[in-house]
Amino acid sequence: MHVSPPGARRAAALLLALAGASLCAGAARAHVTLETAQARTGSGYKAVLRVPHGCKGAATIRLSVQIPDGVIAVKPQPKPGWQIEVTHGKYAQAYAFHGTRVEEGVRTVTWSGGRLPDAYYDEFAFSSQLAATLPPGTRLYFPVVQTCEQGVERWIEIPAAGKARSDYEQPAPVLQLLAPESPR
Repeated sequence: MHVSPPGARRAAALLLALAGASLCAGAARAHVTLETAQARTGSGYKAVLRVPHGCKGAATIRLSVQIPDGVIAVKPQPKPGWQIEVTHGKYAQAYAFHGTRVEEGVRTVTWSGGRLPDAYYDEFAFSSQLAATLPPGTRLYFPVVQTCEQGVERWIEIPAAGKARSDYEQPAPVLQLLAPESPR
């Protein structure tokens, strides 16, 4: 009978733990996510939606994101080969933006007409402003519907109280709000 020394057992346990963590990280990367998951209230924010795959092997042909309350002055970035459609609507409240009161703006952005094969990765972006009235610590969710040549993935699940994104199969991309920078 062969007995491993205690150090070898610890090293093996560490390798197994790292392998398990990388498998979990791989699963998390399979979701549509935001490249930058934290931003300061009252600041500009470039949202970059990372799309790592299609729908069960089928190419992505449309991506639509819902803009949460408090995200204003949205301007989508054009993508060669894709058309952009925006829908406008009223905000839940009025916001100040460059000394002007804004009560409505972009509520959804949709890119369509292109083709992103399942074997490739791409990013879809828009610039915006995070309202200064948003409380630090808030999580803003950006529900995304990914339409493919065959099938649809709905990255729209928002965690209930006491739950985490990892508890869901199709979590919405999330942005964690930080306190504004202190004036110098």
